[in-house]
Amino acid sequence: MPRDKTLSHEKVKKAIKEEFLEKGFEDASIRSIGARAGMTSAGLYRHYADKEAMFNAMVEPLIESIKEWTTKHINKKYDLLDDVSPDDEIFGENFVDMIKEVLLPRRDEFVLLMSRSAGTKYENFIHDYVEDNQKEFVEAIRYLKEKGYHTAELSEEELHMLLSAYLTACFEPLIHDYDDSMVIKYLNTVQEFFMPGWMKIMGIK
Repeated sequence: MPRDKTLSHEKVKKAIKEEFLEKGFEDASIRSIGARAGMTSAGLYRHYADKEAMFNAMVEPLIESIKEWTTKHINKKYDLLDDVSPDDEIFGENFVDMIKEVLLPRRDEFVLLMSRSAGTKYENFIHDYVEDNQKEFVEAIRYLKEKGYHTAELSEEELHMLLSAYLTACFEPLIHDYDDSMVIKYLNTVQEFFMPGWMKIMGIK
């Protein structure tokens, strides 16, 4: 019996993902999801409370993984700074690595989050993520300045604009559904373009 329940739940998750990917949150329907899963709407409600809960179940594990990677990345950078590591080591790991490690294996969930989430609490994910990173970047610049780095003076608006441009550029290859090899190629191009600017802002040569 437990095995049957597990298989049923996986079937429901597959149907939910397919429906949201095809129609987006707002146009998706419980009835259509049920038809994909081969069950009634009442049967679906035994798995999830409502349509919003279904969408959240699809994207929240990915969001948690993004947050965990970001926190680990930030802590690692501060540890390297405290150890007075070489500049190239401080920038050895970057946002592109997060895309490779976290987003590429979960492309569908990322597409849901970025382009199918209108009408949910996650519809402004990119804006919210930029703001969170902006706060961390401001703190990092302050810390670097204390360490003697000749950091650039940027307004909040300038930093927000640059981070938005950078993150949007990094996300574009996945949103356009390029294959993995092309995603990596384009990400390397984005990195080569932006990284000298970030290093200059942070006073790192």
